[in-house]
Amino acid sequence: MQYAFAAVISFVLVWALIPPIKTWALRIQFVDQPNHRKLHKNPIPLMGGVAIVIGFFITAFFFAKGSRELDGILLGGTVIFFLGLFDDYGKTRSKELPAWPKLLVQIGASAILPAFGVSVQGMNIPFLHPSYVLFPTWLGIASTMIWVIGITNMMNFLDGVDGLAAGISAISATTLFFIAIVKGHPSMAMLAIILVGVSLGFLRHNFYPARIFMGDAGATFLGFILAGIAVEGAFKSAALVSVAIPVLALGVPIMDAFYVIFRRFRENRPIYVADKGHTFHQLMRSGLSQKQTVTILYLLGICFSLLSIVLLLS
Repeated sequence: MQYAFAAVISFVLVWALIPPIKTWALRIQFVDQPNHRKLHKNPIPLMGGVAIVIGFFITAFFFAKGSRELDGILLGGTVIFFLGLFDDYGKTRSKELPAWPKLLVQIGASAILPAFGVSVQGMNIPFLHPSYVLFPTWLGIASTMIWVIGITNMMNFLDGVDGLAAGISAISATTLFFIAIVKGHPSMAMLAIILVGVSLGFLRHNFYPARIFMGDAGATFLGFILAGIAVEGAFKSAALVSVAIPVLALGVPIMDAFYVIFRRFRENRPIYVADKGHTFHQLMRSGLSQKQTVTILYLLGICFSLLSIVLLLS
């Protein structure tokens, strides 16, 4: 019942916070201006991430039992949120924060997780004796940081169509909730179900036609928390085959990111420069509407998640 209450309260908090935050954003001109790359035609408030983070932290304060690992995920998520908010503010003033400073801050935020005990420790590999291979400290820290930075940015890549990032976050968080329950990580299960609630609460205002955007602040925060939950709730000491479980749970952002990176390498263009070549752009160019595109990617995300759960239970 605690999980259900947490999900409902986080949903209601974000759903209720969006209208006043939207009004405030319009008043101070914290809006996303349309351009040749974006799909919207009118300025849209860009402070949805603020509602997501407020709802998440209030609910976590009352329902998530404190632990060193949980504190590390929340602290790192806070750093990522303020980096995204600063970047969003620059975009509202037609200024783009350079890629390298952003990456350096993301590296610092991801390093917080191993410092608080959220790190890949080893792996069970069949046919070896002993079967459990303990990673060197440097390898555990490096693999954790690469995973977290990757998922953080992959989720941000998805935030290009109304409702896509929030919906995929809800699907992935639901999957990670079941994984954490099965693996006996109640604090990670609680974070995951709260993430489901805030994502759906925001989606109520963000599904096409969107009345507000989450911005980099919201998308990178969701990605960071999802990545942290995956490490602590599934990756930490995994069997080789079960490494695929959290990867499948986050299958849509990973698939989209690999497609984008491959295409930009092939075209000899920087991978950090935004364009209109994501999977959702390709689907829309094929004649699908925004709603149809998002629905197809939701279904793909659900398929990935179901496969992840089947693999977990088998």
